Amino acid sequence: MKARVSISVKILLLSFLNVVLLVLVFAALVRIQYRLDLGSILLSPGRDRILAVSRLIALQLPETDRQDWNRLLADYTSTTHASACLFDSQGIQVAGPSLTLPQEVARMIRHDQDPPPGSSGMGPAEGSWQPLSRPGPMAGDSGSRSIPRDGSWRPSPDHPPLPPSFPAFLVRTSLPTRYWVGVHVPIFDGSSMRRAEATLIWTFPSLWTNPFFFDFTPWLTAALVVILVSVACWLPLIRGLTHSISQLTAATGALAEGKLDTRLSLRRRDELGQLSEAINRMAERLSGLVHGQRRFLSDIAHELCSPIARIQVSLGILDQRAQENQKEYVDGVQEEVEHMSGLVNELLLFSRAQLNPSATPLVRVNLAETVRRVLDREVTGGAPVETHLDERIEVLAHPEYVFRSLANVVRNAIRYAGDCGPIVITMDDQDGIASITVTDNGPGIPEAELESVFKPFYRPELARQRETGGVGLGLAIVRTCVEACGGTVQCRNRSPKGLEVEIKLPIAQP
Repeated sequence: MKARVSISVKILLLSFLNVVLLVLVFAALVRIQYRLDLGSILLSPGRDRILAVSRLIALQLPETDRQDWNRLLADYTSTTHASACLFDSQGIQVAGPSLTLPQEVARMIRHDQDPPPGSSGMGPAEGSWQPLSRPGPMAGDSGSRSIPRDGSWRPSPDHPPLPPSFPAFLVRTSLPTRYWVGVHVPIFDGSSMRRAEATLIWTFPSLWTNPFFFDFTPWLTAALVVILVSVACWLPLIRGLTHSISQLTAATGALAEGKLDTRLSLRRRDELGQLSEAINRMAERLSGLVHGQRRFLSDIAHELCSPIARIQVSLGILDQRAQENQKEYVDGVQEEVEHMSGLVNELLLFSRAQLNPSATPLVRVNLAETVRRVLDREVTGGAPVETHLDERIEVLAHPEYVFRSLANVVRNAIRYAGDCGPIVITMDDQDGIASITVTDNGPGIPEAELESVFKPFYRPELARQRETGGVGLGLAIVRTCVEACGGTVQCRNRSPKGLEVEIKLPIAQP
């Protein structure tokens, strides 16, 4: 069974996908037009933080005793959540926790490998060199502190030692995966203030999970803002669509159940509004056709009453004057006329209940008393009937409709299952709804025909003979009368055999 996804979820997912595609197109355009990639943009703030902290460390090194360099780097390690170590130009560790350098990183420290031309951004191959900055004046340097072109620098009493902007590299190694960020910094001898080259190495297990190198907070905030804006823009449209679709679904479901007076509001002026207008026209057309059909059926049944009554009177006179050898034929005609009279009466009741069910007067009806009246009329033979009645239950219904419905159900049970065991009638109160159930132990009805037996003139294959079945209006009258009283009726097979018919009617409030 396929999973059902609501239209609201589909539209929201489509809007988010639209935003993602626009971002990807924008990133591709920026890369093509400005030779930038997304990795450089995402990691640019982290690169700046690395360089800024490295410069700060370089400024503090000359002012700190050499034996305290480990403590200085440890302070920054706890702050940045990244391990910081200092190596000289030969790759010998000067300060920081003991660390074994990969060959690729050691070559970068010793300048054994020149950076490939034009390399930049994120996503380096294993052991590849990636620049994180370019040489230039350090932020905060005044114009009087100029750096010679040859890179040499000499401290003076007026200007304490300040390093220039440092070139840096990024190397990724595997097994385990680690990222190595190197920043070249100068260090000075405490006595002679002689300048020497060194490299500050930062190590990360992952660039994306380290808040010092990559801060996901602004990106998460931006994503949240995008989601909120998308929801704010799309939610009114989605709610309008789903509300209209829900109304259309409810209206078509009501029409399918025979509630032809159902109509939809026409406030929308789009395609859904046009669909609502078309459904209203269809409902009005169907209502007119069905009402005309019911009126025609009622008129025909009413018109047939008079000639059938005259035929019955004539047959009575003929029976008195017929000879003995002719009475057999007269009795046969009388039987056919009585069958026709019963069919006309059924049609009259069926059409009367269908024509205007909303105008049916509903009063308080005691179900237990109605069931006893039904049994007094229908149970004339030896069919056993058991009852479990509640004298307190009263329903709001039409007395004649309730009586006729129960009479038809009990009559069918006696006709088809009277010889198979007791017929049981039970009554129950289910949260303000009265349930009357008639069960038998007969052969039941094929599962495919459980709903069809409520259609007019429908009879199962086993009940098409006149001796065993009626005209197919019994259960149709039951449904019509029950629905006219605001109730429902359904039948289901029992296990291992038998049929159960349940009628539900609203209980009259005290």
